This record gives sequence, structure tokens and C-alpha cells, in this order.
Amino acid sequence: MRRTFLLILIVAFLEGCSLAPTYTRPESPVPEAWPAGPVSAREPAGPGTSAADTPWREFILDENLRQVIELALAGNRDLRVAALNIERTQALYRIQRSELLPTVGARGAFSRERVPGILSQSGHPATVELYNVSLGVSSWEIDLFGRIRNLKDAALEQYLATEQARAGAQIALVAAVANTWLALAADRESLGLAQSTLETQQETYEMIRRRAEVGASSDLDLRQAQTRMDAARVDIARYTSQVALDENALTLLVGSPIPAGLLPDALSDVTAPRDFTPGLPSEALQRRPDIVAAEHQLRAAHANIGAARAALFPRITLTTSIGTTSDQLSGLFGSGTGTWAFVPQIVVPIFDARSWAAYDVTKVDREIAVAQYEKAIQAGFREVADALAQRATLGEQLQAQQSLVEASEVSYRLSDARYTRGIDSYLRVLDAQRSLYGAQQGLIAVRLARHANLVMLYKALGGGAL
Repeated sequence: MRRTFLLILIVAFLEGCSLAPTYTRPESPVPEAWPAGPVSAREPAGPGTSAADTPWREFILDENLRQVIELALAGNRDLRVAALNIERTQALYRIQRSELLPTVGARGAFSRERVPGILSQSGHPATVELYNVSLGVSSWEIDLFGRIRNLKDAALEQYLATEQARAGAQIALVAAVANTWLALAADRESLGLAQSTLETQQETYEMIRRRAEVGASSDLDLRQAQTRMDAARVDIARYTSQVALDENALTLLVGSPIPAGLLPDALSDVTAPRDFTPGLPSEALQRRPDIVAAEHQLRAAHANIGAARAALFPRITLTTSIGTTSDQLSGLFGSGTGTWAFVPQIVVPIFDARSWAAYDVTKVDREIAVAQYEKAIQAGFREVADALAQRATLGEQLQAQQSLVEASEVSYRLSDARYTRGIDSYLRVLDAQRSLYGAQQGLIAVRLARHANLVMLYKALGGGAL
């Protein structure tokens, strides 16, 4: 009795053992602060503005864009696949976890066998029938060294990594829809500007043509006006094509046709996304789903090492059953028909090159997981740093571009007035028109860059999962 109790204590102790190495988060391979210098970004003040804690519905302030993103989250096929992958890894985790529990099964069997006379007690051939019903446990491994538990832990970490992958897919989708929708707004505004420019050029061409008929303008002025009309037609064709491409890309992201009322007319009418503080790298980067997923993969690699180590130690399996056996079906549950079996088995590895090679593989996998984790942090740091560097100068660019548009408008009006009075040639008017048109298109591009920068920073800091 004492020996049995001692054996139970030893087994219980060993079942609590784990041969997995102690997990320690690797040191961050990036600086503790964002890059500083002439292009460093000023962080907006105010609490509660971190990207990871800001739901995308609070980040996106334009109501039409919000509705388009809602449609995309419901119909995008890539996001649907990511959600199904979560269900798959969850099922795989349940399968691995079930290995800790015994498999209990019931079995019923019937056999008929002819026994030759030399083997029969009567000396004559006979037909023997046998009925059997049993309930038992088949090959249940006692997890002495944590092999099964470590495999279960690895499966759990894989499942958690898949959840983070789905969050990352949602973040990417929100950012892609926002950027495509904003690009569509900018291209539609550029198309409208090209169309209005063409109308102006057509009016100018007709005026110069009438002046040329009476000798007030030269044929050169008429040809120059023609070139400006043709250039405007080229831009209209180009922006018309780009608008169609933007709409096709947006439809693919959403997964279904988009109501026309939700599509933007011009970027100038769009409400800009919300601005927020990036915080410290050590805090901000650890909220990114791809970094969190990489850490789960690293934890899974540690668990796999424990499982590989445990495979080098003895394994004990138990097979038990209890039931009845009879040569007649009617007497199957009668007295004296009970049977039982208890079959413990221990396997002691002496030399198994495959197990040692598998153990070496798990150690290499852990080093790969460490490198991938560090790479994810470095990539996230660069994305945030790039976004902050762009944000630092975009405000100045926007102010300068607006000033350039205003100055170009004044220059164009003065040049046109001087040409009408016959003071200057049409060449000055042409240069002023070209400068004004370029400045207006540049203003649209800078506004788009500013909106896209906010989306880029929000995504880089892990925003959009909520």
C-alpha cells in the first residue's frame, strides 16, 4: 500500500513537470524613442489618443467613408478567410488538448470459427461462436514529462497568433479602403479640375480665334491655345481612366457594389481623419497585431522545444477494458462472463536519431522565431518613423501649396488682363495658366498625402483592430 501511494505521488509530481525552456521576451532591437531631428514630428497633445485604443469608427470622421468600411468588413473575402483560419486553429487546439484525456470507447464483437478435430476437446471438428462487449481506455499516455502539455501550449499559441493575424488583416483592410476611397476623391477632384480647365481653354480659344480673324491676334497665339486644349483633353482621359481603376479597386476591397451616394465627389469635401499621439516605441509597437503574433509564434517555439525534450524520455501508456464474453448471445450478461484487462506499457528510448534531430530542429525554429519577432519590431518602428517624418513637413507643404495657388491665380488674372489690353503676348497668359493648373493639381496631391499619412500612422501604430 505504501509503495502504491508513493508511486501515485511520483506520477503526480512528474505530470506537473515541463521541460520547455523558461520564456523571456527578447530585448527590443530599436531605440527607446522615435527619431529626432529637423523632420521629427510634433506629437499632438491630449490624453487617450493612442492609435491602438482608438476604434476605427472614431478615427474615420467622414460618415460616407465609415459606411464603406462597414461594407468592406462585412463582405471582404480576405477578412472572411482570416476569420475561418481562426476557427480552424481553434479546432486544432481542441484536438491537441484532448490528447491529455483518455479515449474511452465501447466495443462489441461477434466471431465464428471452425476448430479442427485435432484441436477440439471432443476430437471432432466444431464451430465456435463468441460474443463480446467491452468498455475501456485505449493507449492513454501518462504525460510524465509534459510532452502532450507542451504540444497543447504550442497549439494554443498558434491559435492566439491566428487571432492576431485576423486583427492585422482587419487593420490592413481598414487602411486599404480608406486610402483607396481618398485616392478616388482626389482623382475625381483632379478630373473635375481638368474638365473646368478645358472649358476655360475652349472659351479662350474661341476668343483668340475671333481676334485672329480681325488681325488682333497672331496665328501663333491660336496654335498655343489649341495646344492647351489638347493638353486638358489628355488629362481628362487620364483621370477618367484612373477614377475607373479606383472604383474597381474599391469594389474589390468591399466585396460588393458600392452605392453611388457613398462615393466622394472631391477631396476638398472630405473630413480628414483624426490625429493622435504615437506614444513611446516600447508601448506603441507592442500593440501591433503582427508583433503580438510574432511573440505568440516565439512562445509556441519554446513549447515545441519542451515537447521535443520530453520525447527523449520514457513514455508510459495504459490500455484497460472491462466487459463480458459468452459463447451465446443470451448469456452475454450472465454470471461468470465478466472479463477485464489492464495493459500498462513503458517505452524507454535508448537511441533514436530522429528524436534528437527533431530536438535540434525545434531549437533552430526558436532562433528563427526570435529573428522574426525582432524583424517585426524593426519593420514597425520604421513604418512609424517614416509616417512621423512625413507628418512633420506635410503641414508646411500644405500651407506653401495653398499660398502658391493663390499667387498663381493673381498672376493669371493680371496676365490675362494685360493680354486683353494688348500689353503682353499670349505666351505670358499661357505660362500663367500652366502654373495655376499645376499648382491646383499639386494642392490636391498634398491634401491626399496628408490624409494618407494619417491613415499610414494609424495603421503603423496598430489602430483599426477595434
